[in-house]
Amino acid sequence: MSGSGDSQIRDGGPSAAAGDGAIPRIASDGIDFVSPLLFVMVRHGVTEATTARRFAGSGVPGPHLSAAGRVQAARAADAVHRIGRKSWGDLPKVSRVIASPMNRAQNTGEALGRRSGIRVETDDRLREIDFGSWEGRTGAEIRESEADALSQWRVGAVAAPGGESFADVGARMDSLIVELAAEHAALCVHGEDVGRAYAFATHAVAIKSAVGISMGIDVSSWGSIWPSPASLTILQLRVTTSGMIAERHLMCLGAPVE
Repeated sequence: MSGSGDSQIRDGGPSAAAGDGAIPRIASDGIDFVSPLLFVMVRHGVTEATTARRFAGSGVPGPHLSAAGRVQAARAADAVHRIGRKSWGDLPKVSRVIASPMNRAQNTGEALGRRSGIRVETDDRLREIDFGSWEGRTGAEIRESEADALSQWRVGAVAAPGGESFADVGARMDSLIVELAAEHAALCVHGEDVGRAYAFATHAVAIKSAVGISMGIDVSSWGSIWPSPASLTILQLRVTTSGMIAERHLMCLGAPVE
């Protein structure tokens, strides 16, 4: 599945993998492309809040992974480590791990980094949506007094009371994606032009928002995108030498690791 990103530029010819994710530059209508950039978005493993179906957002550091969640994170780490090795052999190996500051994502990021020998970075833009006054409550509890607001929030029409909307999360996730794409292009132009892959240890709404905004899906449908705990979602970017994102390709969504 693929969708257009920040422009309508399209590749004009085949792109054959060469080496560790290296793909020769392709010119289309005078535009040069660098090798692809890959984001492997890993939803954190389960917590006690996940099991109880309680809203756990970014307004507080939140729970750590449960024992079951730590097992899931270890399995996700194995799956990420296999990319470019035993699975997805034509893709580059993950070389960076970037985690949300939330406890559960940090736990997951630590598992990813430990398995692949990578130092974990933290970026606040990967945090979960802020549920505001709904933090710690279940959907059933919220519906008892705020059914209409919850329904409107689920289709991206409003922000949670005192919190964020899907569009808010999409904007900050897109900011990170655009920034990393520009960095990648600069590395390719001024250094080694090879494919790169970065893993994100992040959250359900962050992932669905990144997918929604990248695929051009209307925000009213983002709530229907559902990556399960510890699953992998892979987004590939084609970036120009100037750092502009020309294409965004969704390679998989919510691939389970169990």
